[in-house]
Amino acid sequence: MDRDKKYDLCIIGGCGHVGLPLGLAFADRGQRVVLYDINQDAVDKINKKMLPFLEEGAPEILTKVVNSKLLVATTDMSVISQAPNLILVIGTPVDEHLNPRLHDVMGTIQQVLEYLRDDQLIVLRSTLYPGVTDRIYDYLRSQGKQTSVAFCPERIAEGHALKEFSSLPQIVSGCDPTSLNRAKDLFSTLSKEIVELLPIEAELAKLFTNTWRYINFAISNQFYMIANSYGLDFYKIYDGMVEKYPRLQGFAKAGFAAGPCLFKDTMQLSAFSNNNFFMGHAAMLVNEGLPNYIVEQLKLKVVLKEKTIGILGMAFKANNDDPRESLSYKLKKILELEAAKVVCSDVYISAPDFIKSEELVEQSDVIILATPHREYKAIDLKDKPVVDIWNFFGKGGRTL
Repeated sequence: MDRDKKYDLCIIGGCGHVGLPLGLAFADRGQRVVLYDINQDAVDKINKKMLPFLEEGAPEILTKVVNSKLLVATTDMSVISQAPNLILVIGTPVDEHLNPRLHDVMGTIQQVLEYLRDDQLIVLRSTLYPGVTDRIYDYLRSQGKQTSVAFCPERIAEGHALKEFSSLPQIVSGCDPTSLNRAKDLFSTLSKEIVELLPIEAELAKLFTNTWRYINFAISNQFYMIANSYGLDFYKIYDGMVEKYPRLQGFAKAGFAAGPCLFKDTMQLSAFSNNNFFMGHAAMLVNEGLPNYIVEQLKLKVVLKEKTIGILGMAFKANNDDPRESLSYKLKKILELEAAKVVCSDVYISAPDFIKSEELVEQSDVIILATPHREYKAIDLKDKPVVDIWNFFGKGGRTL
């Protein structure tokens, strides 16, 4: 720790799904952490020891580190100058044309420029389009800043970050030897295993990882659609394939592949390869097409315009309260054009038009399990027809 500074670490954008778990992990290991964020509501909640979202194991740690004054959140940008280590958790999303939006991260760098010092390390944490780390390093040098710059991608599963920080190796890269060594020292606090790469290698490693997962889900979803179209149960076939067969380890099950990362990162990799990434495009068409496939299959079996359809689960994945880029909402929009009525429910997400799960079962003629939250195991479906692409209820994966 540098006791000449007020904090050991400042996380920029620190109250979100990437920054807060990271801040908790460092604070829980004795680091003095300040979370800078423009979201006043999230800042207030954290300082009151209230989590803005679900994160396994986080409530207890948050209470402990706030009480011990090892973690504080603020909207005051000047705190950026008060820590030797900075972690920026703003990445590069894609725009409506599926091209990377570089101005988000570059704009943030420009905003905080006046608070950056030559003796600081700034770590870029969220997914970046390849080459952006070096671009930021060059930009800072052009502005007369000698700040060290590193890219150390987060690799955790949302909701399980605190467990995975210490169990997964940390990829570390730096734009020069000093940046690399400082980043290694910082993240050795969290992980015993450090993997060194060049910045562009680390950027591609993150994109390759998420794209591989997205394609893997697309393979299973395509297989599901093939089997289902022939009236067959994909999961009966799946279980036969994987039974004591080690070469199919990692073969995903079918289901909505969504959220704030996988689709976006696949499209960024496509843009980086001059849109010649045909496998990535095919995966996007399969995964994004699954809601429409479900609706088209339903139309073959029921008169949708006479039916109320219930969508059970609106988060982008199970046991989570994050609705970002959830395919449940895409499914809802499609059904609203086809069905007499659409009702929605989620045990973790509140919205003015959502109803309780029990009410959804009562009102629906057909129920679609869009997000398999654990709580739904105990729900009484009252023998209503259920579309269960996950085989969550163990009755097979046919559309109806």
